[in-house]
Amino acid sequence: MNSDRIEGNWKEMKGKVQQKWGKLTDDDLDVIDGRREELVGKIQQEYGKTRDEAEKEVNEYFN
Repeated sequence: MNSDRIEGNWKEMKGKVQQKWGKLTDDDLDVIDGRREELVGKIQQEYGKTRDEAEKEVNEYFN
């Protein structure tokens, strides 16, 4: 996976990402726009996770 961008078409993936992390709003997903670091940050913020925990979840989900 590219370290900066999430593989695949972000517009197609937004729905699946929102199913996995339901606290993320459409506005959050628009801001994230496929940027992995933005996704990790939003998960960390919305779910009160550490950066390592959020990165692990994102890595497991997309790998």
